Amino acid sequence: MNLVSENGWRTRSTITAFADEHLTVVTELVQTPAQVEPKTWTTVRRKPAVVIAPMTVDGKFVLVRQERIPIREFIWEMPAGQIDESEPNDKQIAATAVRELREETGYAPTANAEITSLGHFFSSPGLTDERAYFFLAHPVELNESTREKENAITDCRAFTTAELRDMIAANEIRDANTLSICARMAARGLLSLHPEK
Repeated sequence: MNLVSENGWRTRSTITAFADEHLTVVTELVQTPAQVEPKTWTTVRRKPAVVIAPMTVDGKFVLVRQERIPIREFIWEMPAGQIDESEPNDKQIAATAVRELREETGYAPTANAEITSLGHFFSSPGLTDERAYFFLAHPVELNESTREKENAITDCRAFTTAELRDMIAANEIRDANTLSICARMAARGLLSLHPEK
């Protein structure tokens, strides 16, 4: 194997250590554009994901409290989930975001809601190629019939911007998805993370 990407990265070999429907772990020998000698790197390959910030008509953000087995904690997060398609188009990505919103929270976009794409980010680029796409849904309304009774989600609540900001400051919100989408919304002027004076 000697695969060369458009931007000059060359994969000289790949060994798959593990694979299932959610992820693949590979160890590769990679020639980077900046290094003379190839590097051996182990990477977790994951399907792309979505993260959606649901905002109610009164400006509150809906979060879910989930049990996270790897860290042995329950934490508050924005709704998120993996995309089934490995190379999804924009329509499939947005549809997945709305599906995750409905299934995890029981909220759904209103008839006149806007689903705004906010770009994407890499959750941990030193470890995984996982890319997560951001969306803001506004306004959303509660429709309990769409919520799946998932064991991992123990609570769902709407928080004011001030509460959300305080939770971030107090380290109550500490997952990369939620912190990243909040930073993106703040950078675009869609959320103020400045304390009120």
